[in-house]
Amino acid sequence: MLQIFIAGAVAFLVSVLLTPVLIRWFSAEGLGQEIREEGPKSHFKKRGTPTMGGIAVLAGIVFGYLVAVLVGLVTTGAGPGVSGWLVLGLTLALGGLGFADDYIKLVKGRNLGLNAKAKLVGQLVTAIVFGLLILQFPNSHGLTPGSTHLSFVRDIATFDIAIGPTIVGMVLFLVFIYVVISAWSNAVNLTDGLDGLASGVTAIVMGTYVLITFWQFRNSCAVSAEAACYAVRDPLDLSMLASAGLGACLGFLWWNAAPAKIFMGDTGSLALGGLVAGLSVTTQTELLMILVGIIFVIEAASVVIQVISFKATGKRVFRMAPIHHHFENKGWAETTVVIRFWLLAALAAMSGFAIFYAEWLNGASF
Repeated sequence: MLQIFIAGAVAFLVSVLLTPVLIRWFSAEGLGQEIREEGPKSHFKKRGTPTMGGIAVLAGIVFGYLVAVLVGLVTTGAGPGVSGWLVLGLTLALGGLGFADDYIKLVKGRNLGLNAKAKLVGQLVTAIVFGLLILQFPNSHGLTPGSTHLSFVRDIATFDIAIGPTIVGMVLFLVFIYVVISAWSNAVNLTDGLDGLASGVTAIVMGTYVLITFWQFRNSCAVSAEAACYAVRDPLDLSMLASAGLGACLGFLWWNAAPAKIFMGDTGSLALGGLVAGLSVTTQTELLMILVGIIFVIEAASVVIQVISFKATGKRVFRMAPIHHHFENKGWAETTVVIRFWLLAALAAMSGFAIFYAEWLNGASF
């Protein structure tokens, strides 16, 4: 429990203290956000606001997790688990991809940043490496960081994604991992369009996963093979990582709340999407994450619906997509949209945890 708290506290302090340093630095260098002409008119005043604040978020996550690991080594002698390293690696890899995109846009002056092909290749390579590695490193109980089974609140034993011959099954599994990683990273990226929206919603999701992973740690089959125990590898490490994500997002939100002094950029949004995806896979809660992170799902779905509708009929379903801009165009104040989306995110997160806990309670009672 101490390590989980320390991870969050250190991540918060690093993020909240580093962000103003980045604000001053980026402002001095003139590395400010460009605003799309087709975007909401009210956003034009944000032109020039420093971006790439995701660097502070990533620094918070990394330092928070590493300090918590060191505390564990000193107090219990227990080293870090491989699951935490793999999810952290996924987060940093996508953060690096986002940083390259931001750097090209802001420093090199190419407004479009990385082209679609480069982003696709980056996400694909990252997904393949992550997908292959999570099936390796079995511990003394035979548990690997991930499995080929689809999961809800735990693995669904009857639903193996890797069906067919070995090679075919592996390809299907890697395609699934790619879809999960690209979907969540792009969904968080699309959500990052209003002051404090993405950082606040991600904080809520991470807070929920601190509870989920801690409960998996308390009821791990590796500790006690009782009814409804969880066959998840390294749940404590995953809880520390979720706590670090929570702390880093809250520290950044201090400066990103309206009126934002800095934006996270693709550096932060793609990284946080990777963290969401990685936790969903390694905690065996891929389908549950859809409910817990429902705001991200709605934001991404609104863009897909808008594009399909316009191409098929020439008409738009929403005034503007992603959907947060739709409500802005209806006359809602930006802070109103953000707070209401936070409330919806909190309700979804509570519902998700309630389902998770009810399933354990039902299984433990037999």
